[in-house]
Amino acid sequence: MAIPKELLEDLQNRRATIKAGGGEDKLAARRKKGLFTARDRLDTLFQKGTFLEMGMHAEHTCHNFGMGKKHLPADGVITGTGYVDGRPIAAFSQDFTVAGGSLGRIHARKIVDLMDYAQQSGMPVVSFNDSGGARIQEGVDSLSGYGQVFFKNVYLSGVVPQIAVIAGPCAGGAAYSPALTDFLIMVKGNANMFICGPDVIQAATGQKCTMEEVGSAIAHATISGNIHFVAENDTHAIELVKKLLSFLPSNNIMDPPHRLDTPLSLETDPGMNDIVPANSRDPLDVLQVIRRIVDDGDFFEVQADWAKNMVVGFARVQGVVTGIIANQPKVKAGAIDIDASDKGARFIRFCNIFNIPIVTLVDVPGFLPGLQQERGGIIRHGAKLLFAYGAATVPKITIILRKAYGGAYLAMCSQDMGADLVYAWPTAEIAVMGAEGAVKILYKREIEKDPAHQDEIIAEYRRKFASPYQAAGMAMITDVIDPAETRSVLALALRNTLSKRETRPPKKHGNIPL
Repeated sequence: MAIPKELLEDLQNRRATIKAGGGEDKLAARRKKGLFTARDRLDTLFQKGTFLEMGMHAEHTCHNFGMGKKHLPADGVITGTGYVDGRPIAAFSQDFTVAGGSLGRIHARKIVDLMDYAQQSGMPVVSFNDSGGARIQEGVDSLSGYGQVFFKNVYLSGVVPQIAVIAGPCAGGAAYSPALTDFLIMVKGNANMFICGPDVIQAATGQKCTMEEVGSAIAHATISGNIHFVAENDTHAIELVKKLLSFLPSNNIMDPPHRLDTPLSLETDPGMNDIVPANSRDPLDVLQVIRRIVDDGDFFEVQADWAKNMVVGFARVQGVVTGIIANQPKVKAGAIDIDASDKGARFIRFCNIFNIPIVTLVDVPGFLPGLQQERGGIIRHGAKLLFAYGAATVPKITIILRKAYGGAYLAMCSQDMGADLVYAWPTAEIAVMGAEGAVKILYKREIEKDPAHQDEIIAEYRRKFASPYQAAGMAMITDVIDPAETRSVLALALRNTLSKRETRPPKKHGNIPL
């Protein structure tokens, strides 16, 4: 017997009603504004025909405040799995056209069930946050729902990559779920994220501010450092998600998607020598160095607009997925400050979790001096960088380009902090401090007697004690290389260390200075 036609028609009608979300008029209004609907986002993210929805027919269970008579399709969130570039990915997308995308008990349950499935199946989780916050009508059930989601964010942390897209409002406690993920992408214009908005801040403190200052993508990307990427629109946000996923393994027991069939090229790059300033005091743009090292100059920078004195991001070096961290001498002379420490440490720990080799490019005069830095806790924050490198067991390769002074030399992954291989350019200056400062201390009396010889003494000190050859002689660096050899040497070093295995004493985790 064939299945009754009316049952299939009923199924199709139910699906159509649910897919319409808050109604065709609301969906059309969003699209007219240039905004994606919740389903548009998932349709754009996944390869066509691969999306398997979970909990499509789920409904809220609240009967208070007139809610019993309201139908909330999919309870305001679409969850499921699909394929991105041939790999399975779990994703959920909050539907602002349904009760403002507010989170209630069933809404949270759908998200938690998806995250459980992703963890057990070992697939990344992508979230599209577009919600008015807790569903007030459900009271403590909605608060409980947020708690369950937060717990799962933490439970999945370090197991599968988590990427959050802030595509609309994300206010109050709702902001903590994306804050617990690995990477945040925020869309300009329509999106905002804050704990307390301008009205609450003014009521509580008397301080006047705007939403642009408190919760905009630009504020979070440049000042607070809460997000990693700014998207121009929904389409761009999804492009960033796909680009990011292209460098990441699906889970913590897999290797990153290296392209080891890429033929090794050991040719030198004479152009690298041309970008190194003759005077060590002149700033070197480290981005120029990075683009000459990585495949096709394709460097995917993370948090490009925050703590610009530290550069971090992903690339491939002759096929090997690599996390790159580098001082940027063009900003604050490349000195390490509080924000740069946090930025670097967080990135290092992510790479370590997901088996991504780390390449460190060093050109650092030290930690940034200043009262604000000292009182802001530069000791504690700088220790995060040391801790992150010391705890990392992935391949770690360091290249000292020019300055490497004092504690900052150690903080940028010296051999003593666990680097597997350390290379230096002939321009490298490895010392306790800069030659000028050291000479003023060590040769104070001589200079006072004959100031004219100060430059001569500095030059001699730099030749003897601030060159890479003293460190090489003490077996503190692996080799001194021609800058033109950097890409080929690095490619070989990465290939040779991919099989690295390092065990540590059994423990729950180290106590990083937060």
